[in-house]
Parts: sequence; C-alpha cells; structure tokens
Amino acid sequence: MQIKHRYNQIKYYFQTYGLLKTIKKVIVQLFCMITRREMGNDQKYQVWIKKNEPNEAGLTKQRETKFAIQPKISFIVPMYQTPLKFFEQLVEALLKQTYSNWELCLADGSPEKNPHLEKIVSKDDRIKYQFLEDNKGISGNTNEALKLATGDFLALLDHDDLIPEFCAYEIVKCINENPEVEFIYTDEDKIQGKKEIRKDPYFKPDFSIDTLRANNYITHLSIFKKELMDKLGGFKEEYNGAQDFDIILRASEETNQIVHIPKVLYHWRVHPASTAMDSDAKPYAYQAGQRAISDHLQRQGLQAKVTPGGDIPGIYEVMYEVIGNPKVSIIIPNKDSVKLLKNCIDSIVTLSTYSNYEILIIENNSEEKATFEYYETIQKNEKVKVILYPETGFNYSKIINFGVQHSEAEYVMQLNSDTEILTPNWLEKFIGFAQREDVGAVGARLYYEDKSIQHAGIVVGIGGLAANMLSELPKGVHAYFGKDCLTQNMSAVTGACLFSRRTIYEEVGYMDEEHFKVAFNDVDFCLKIREKGYKIIYHPYIELMHYESKTRGYENTPEKKARFEKESNSFHKKWKTVIDQGDPYYNPNLSLTTAKYDIKM
Repeated sequence: MQIKHRYNQIKYYFQTYGLLKTIKKVIVQLFCMITRREMGNDQKYQVWIKKNEPNEAGLTKQRETKFAIQPKISFIVPMYQTPLKFFEQLVEALLKQTYSNWELCLADGSPEKNPHLEKIVSKDDRIKYQFLEDNKGISGNTNEALKLATGDFLALLDHDDLIPEFCAYEIVKCINENPEVEFIYTDEDKIQGKKEIRKDPYFKPDFSIDTLRANNYITHLSIFKKELMDKLGGFKEEYNGAQDFDIILRASEETNQIVHIPKVLYHWRVHPASTAMDSDAKPYAYQAGQRAISDHLQRQGLQAKVTPGGDIPGIYEVMYEVIGNPKVSIIIPNKDSVKLLKNCIDSIVTLSTYSNYEILIIENNSEEKATFEYYETIQKNEKVKVILYPETGFNYSKIINFGVQHSEAEYVMQLNSDTEILTPNWLEKFIGFAQREDVGAVGARLYYEDKSIQHAGIVVGIGGLAANMLSELPKGVHAYFGKDCLTQNMSAVTGACLFSRRTIYEEVGYMDEEHFKVAFNDVDFCLKIREKGYKIIYHPYIELMHYESKTRGYENTPEKKARFEKESNSFHKKWKTVIDQGDPYYNPNLSLTTAKYDIKM
C-alpha cells in the first residue's frame, strides 16, 4: 500500500513539475523519513515527559501548596478478580499523591475474598473497601463504589491502571481556577511492560460534542462533581462495556461546565485482556457504545442513524435525518478549464441521490470559446444556471457573496470547479448536520490527485496562521487516533467544499471581500461563524477529489506573492487573539510546525 502510494506520488510529481524538482522532492522526503526514524513518536514522548512533567522539586512545591478550595476527591474503582500486582501499584500511586484530601472507594464483585488484597487496602484509612456478595457487573459494581463516596468530586479509575502522583493536585488546581466546573477530563497515555514504559499519549481537544458523538475520545480520566453524578443516577447496566461513554454523554446533556486539563493524568495499562492492547478484545463494548450514542441523540430530539465508522472499532458515523426537502444552491466559480468543470458537474449530476438542488456557475472572465459552448450545452439541464459575474479580476470572497445573493435556496454549497464528488449521498449528509441550529458550516474530506489527503479540517495557529490537517496522508492509512476518519468539531474547513445555511452568510456579514480576496477567506469566514457561537464540522464520510490550484495556479509571481503576504498579515492581525489563545480543537501539547498531530518538541 505504502509502496504503491509512493510510486503514484512520484509519478504525479514528475508529470507536474519535471525531473529536477522531483529528485529534490524525493531527497527531502527521504531526509524527513530518516529523521523521523531517528526519533519516533515514542522517543519524542520521552523527551516531552522530561520537559513537561514536574521533577522532585516541582512535586515538593505541590505538596506545600495551600488551595483556597480544598475539595475531597473520591477515586471510584469497581473490582473483579483484580490483578494484585497492578492494584498494589495503583494504591501506591494514590498514597504518593501530592494533594492529600482524597479517598479511594472500592467495590469488589470477585467470587471470593482475597486476603492479600485486604492487606493492601488496610494500608491507609482513606481507602474504603466493600466486598460484594455477588458480582453486579461493571456498572453495578461501580454504583456500589459510588455509594461509599463522601467526596466533592468523583474520579473514575480502572482497577489495573495508574495515575501520576500529581494527578489529584492538577484536578484540584483546575477546580480552583474554574469554581463552577462540574465535569473534568484529562489527557492520557498507555503503559506496558515490566519497566512501565509509557507510550501513545492521547492529547485531546477541548470539549467537542460532535467529536464525542463519533468516538469516546474522553474516556480516561473523567471527574464528576458529586451533585452532577447524583443527578445522573449512576451507571446503567444496559451499556456495560460502554458505561463510561453513556454517562459522559448524559453528563454533556446536563451541564456545559466542562473543562479539559491538557495534561497526562492517566496511564492506561496494556495487557492481554485490555482494549488498550487489542481493540477487538471487547467487541460488545463498541455495540454498547453505538446504542449509547443513539439513545443520547434521541434524548436530544435529534433523529439520526448511528453506524460503525469505517474500520476502526469505537469510531462511529452519525447520519442525521433530513427534515423536509430543502433546496441547495451549489455555487461554483469558474474561469475556463472546461474539462475540470465538466468533470465536477458530471459527478454531481450522475452520483447525487438528493435531487432538490441547483448548480449556479458564476462565470468569471472566461476567454475560451469552448467554455461558452459548454455553458450553452449544460444549461439545457434545468438544474444548472450560468450567472455572469460583472467585474474583472479574481476576488473569491466577492464571487461567492455574489452567488449567495443570487440564490434563494435554504442551503448554500461553496464548491471549487476542480473537485469531483465521490460520495453519492453527500448532500443528505451535509444537510443533516447543517440543519442543526448549533451548526454553522460543514466541510468534507478532500483528496489530491494521487489519492492522498488534501484536507481533513483546518487548525488555526499551525505555521503561525492556519493549515489543512493531514495533508499528503495516504488514503487508507489512519492518522493520530483516527483523526482522518473521525467526525470532529474544528475551527475551520476549506472553502473548496463548504456547506452552510444561507442565513449564516447574512448573520456574519458574508465573506470578507476587502481583506481576503484569495487566501484565508474560508478560515476567516469559519472563525466569524464560531464567533457567533456556531459549530464547524469536519465530515470525513463526505469525500471528494480536489485537483487543487489547477484553475488558478500557485503563488508563483511577484504580484501573487505580495497579495498572499498581505492577506496573511491581515489574517494574523485580525485573529491574533484567537491564534495566541490556541485552537480549542487542537491540544497545546501538539506541534504548530506540522499539520500531522505530532508531539510538540
């Protein structure tokens, strides 16, 4: 797969740029590959740990800290035939905590008592242990542990995992900084082997409801305010295997006081029986997760179908039911390039399973006779109209605004003429998300001609401005925690394929015609949408080819370079605060020098 992909990349690059540039490109790529091999992600993570986690002096300082708010943290652990060695390590980790106002609440559903375990739990009077007469299952045992809790906040742990000694401290620090918080979650990693080797850190985004509906990205470590847990009524056995997913979804329905701590405060142990080692170890868990999402959506009054999302267990696709039969205007700016335009329109007309749409071709200074001959032919299709843009020059924002103002449809699709639709029910999927009142814009997964990814959402701050994520990732190769095929809340999506309600344009003042004629207009538009409180969605199950820049060329003249620099400066100046604060959907521990979710070094 990789060899074929590399061959296609080299072939395409050679045909496009010639031999000399291809050789240069190959040399650069080889150097990058060698560098990455010299320091892989696990090695990078070891460096990250040393640079970012407290040393002994830092731990001592934590122990001396006196917080204004000093809540009791109840660590909740259901038990069943618990591995003694792992459990003893967990207890030792708790005894070393730099914040001392905690308790450990244990409910054991094992078939018989274990005297060695009882010896471990007698080490500290903050440990509460109850042996259950019968095994109530993971949810029932957890509920029994909850009954023992007297803390202000409840933190969920598995009996065979670990936490760092600064875990409770960071939780309490977060509570002091956010006194109204009701639900907290953290980053995590995995531990494996006798030497407790740490690897695979999951640096998560801030709370993202659509990302959560596609995958339980929160998992470990989850901390609930006691009053919130009481309101939720504990765990439900019908979701066993995904009981944590269900209760997190239900928590999101009850509170918006949710805070993410971007620190690794949970170590998920890898061993033969755990899903940390084998994602197929507990297939029933993924079925339960699917039910949990479906039930959550139903409680929210959202009609949708939930299905497994591709080939990664635990990732789901949510397809919302289209309400009514709303009309969609597909706005395609065009200047000549008949072959590409025809390919784009043919793919829409041939593949689309949704019929209530119109195609508005915004003609912008075409010169070739063949273009106008094609216009005459294509307009015989009653769904296609060609509208003459009255001005010279190319101002993408102005052209799109012109198209929107000439549309009367409820929904608007910005679409480049150099794209090709690959997903037959693409419009139904777009409408399903865009009809939600909290959603402002939806984007798709786009591929280059060599079948590698061109766009998988946009992160603000990459390279000091913004960037398409996962560019050049081979199709079929999964990225960091499945980010390529995970429906996500993002800060922006590309204007090459951007779907929105028509009213959104009116509410945010349309696209910025003055400052972003060619570059950053889509990111600026999305950030204006987010300023109004709406969500931006990256939808990986809507797929298109994107023969990028063939119609307009690259920034390869002094005039284009000067214009690009001017628009870059305008974007940075306008959104400096957003850039400096960091993209909420991108963890601060991830690199801003690449767009591949690499660890920040």
